[in-house]
Amino acid sequence: MSRRPSVLPIAALLGAALLAACRAAPPAAAPEPADGSTLPLALLETTDLHSNILGYDYSRDAPDPTLGFERVATLVAQARAEYPNTMLFDAGDTIQGTVLAEYQARVAPLPCDEELAMYRAMDVLGYDGGTIGNHEFNFGLPYLAQVTGTPMPAAGTDARRCAGPHYPLVLSNVDAERDGTPLYRPWVLLTRTFSARRPDGGTQPVTLRIGLLGFTPPQIVNWDRAHLQGRVRVSGVVEAAQRWLPALQAQHPDLVVALIHGGPDAAPYSGDLENAAWHLAGVPGIDAILMGHMHQPFPGAFAALPDVDARRGRIRGVPAVMAGFWGQYLGLVHLHLRRDGGQWRLDREAAYSELRPICRTAQDCVAPDARIAPLVRVAHEGAVAYLRAPIGSVSLRLSSYFAEVGDSSTLAVINTVQRDYVRDWIAREHPEWRDEPLLSAASAFKTGYAGAADYTDIAPGAVSLRSAADLYPFSNQMMAVRIDGATLKRWMELSAQRFNRIDPAGSAPQALFNERFPGFNFDQFAGDGLHYVIDPSRPVGARVTALMIDGKPVGERQMLIVATNSYRAAGSAAFPALDGSQTVLAAPDTVRELIADWLRRHPQLQRAQLLSRAWRFAPLHTRAPLTFVSAGGKAALAAEAGLRGVRPLQDLGDGRARYAIELDAVPMPSG
Repeated sequence: MSRRPSVLPIAALLGAALLAACRAAPPAAAPEPADGSTLPLALLETTDLHSNILGYDYSRDAPDPTLGFERVATLVAQARAEYPNTMLFDAGDTIQGTVLAEYQARVAPLPCDEELAMYRAMDVLGYDGGTIGNHEFNFGLPYLAQVTGTPMPAAGTDARRCAGPHYPLVLSNVDAERDGTPLYRPWVLLTRTFSARRPDGGTQPVTLRIGLLGFTPPQIVNWDRAHLQGRVRVSGVVEAAQRWLPALQAQHPDLVVALIHGGPDAAPYSGDLENAAWHLAGVPGIDAILMGHMHQPFPGAFAALPDVDARRGRIRGVPAVMAGFWGQYLGLVHLHLRRDGGQWRLDREAAYSELRPICRTAQDCVAPDARIAPLVRVAHEGAVAYLRAPIGSVSLRLSSYFAEVGDSSTLAVINTVQRDYVRDWIAREHPEWRDEPLLSAASAFKTGYAGAADYTDIAPGAVSLRSAADLYPFSNQMMAVRIDGATLKRWMELSAQRFNRIDPAGSAPQALFNERFPGFNFDQFAGDGLHYVIDPSRPVGARVTALMIDGKPVGERQMLIVATNSYRAAGSAAFPALDGSQTVLAAPDTVRELIADWLRRHPQLQRAQLLSRAWRFAPLHTRAPLTFVSAGGKAALAAEAGLRGVRPLQDLGDGRARYAIELDAVPMPSG
């Protein structure tokens, strides 16, 4: 049975309406504990679940035991059995990301009185609180208001209170543009009864007061501009914390926990810093930080950042955790409180964090919690049936195993669909731009980041909506930007950071890919007449050479239009060349929907219908092999795609293999 929090009022700052929403009777006070009493507390975290409720990969239409909330639920039960005092929180990007999520949002919309499948599953575990990630906004504010049970009339939604999760959502840095009221409660005070150990060795129940703050990336107003422009305004994370902490601390919490949909970035702080957890840790009064958004495991990642203990899981002395993504981990922050002078005091030195994986190896995964699947069976079966609907056929294999070294098959489909959509839009709405070059930019989303099965692979033959989901797993909107040649060059150079700098004279093998720069940020550009070269032996910022359109160099002031998606058009920490101001088209359609429609209109797809790859590596002869990792046993597909210099080197034993590539043997395909 889910637990509902007791929330104390904040009338002084939010007024009578928010006071009424937040008021609840506190539980009966437990006996006052004696000084010297101790209380261990484990904070459990999920984050970036992205609606992966079941161990099921919708893009492959197959079970996958290496992901899914139903197995995290088993770890939660184990942790609760192990520790007497626990709380469970979620750090956002919860309700979007799978075909199941899109099915409930767009194909079979929920009635007001029906709870979202993701939240139904989470309510089984009785979460104590959660925050809102950037992807929560992808389906628009009316949908978000409905499924979270949070009317937002000041932001343009209706006033109905629909079925939402049975735990409080807190968001401290997003307000309605119209009157400045927070979309969600900016802070929450929970009261919980735990078991403390007395100085005499006995135990007694005690009441603890836990304050929550929540933060989402400030970039949401750009990433979801079509949904949020003129409706909300967003504050920087540090400013929002400083704004609301005094009101929260006036309620005398014993502990303050920050839920931030962002990770740590030690770059100089600004109000639009995307991953501000490192700076948030420097705000006095925050005792623990539960992070998300970056899809990284912490403890583990970010060891190179200053004042970060990546082994014990502390950032600037504050215990912190980030539980990966897709339900692959449960995060735990272990806190130790001691009663002193009539107050509970946190022992910072004793605090530490850990991650518990649902799979020790790909063959050793915990069993799913049997309560979850029956709750979402109807929605899951509907999504699978939707996925399997046939839409056409393809004559070529579309795979991403070697997408970053020259196999353009998957990206050719995405770039062609985007180019065609924007070309038609220009003809209808802006014929004055018809003579400007039209390009498209896309990245391969599935390049092994989540393991050996994390690749697109569509065999020749019949295709279904599953194929569109495999090609494009996210719900990004279709957009276009109008930029000059200098901005295009900067964009390309940023993308080329995917490659390490190669020393041709080096005597040891060198890894081609820069693993700190994820593959989904390596945009590959295409367009009629476009050609360019990437030289990874050159320094960052000077790798793109011979940038030509129709055989002529692209001028710095030459204007052109690039079809892309909502995430990229808005820019990010990785792409400062774009900031949203260059956007000329913000379509209501998602790229994935457009791919499905395009495949229906081209029911017998041939390679000649697709844009050709426009780039190649600079010929580069190295003394030792250049290496990269992909799925094992796929070398024949590289040859089939015309990549002559690829050969297997080593089986890594987990379904992946290390390959060697000769850059002087990777030609520019013709046609």
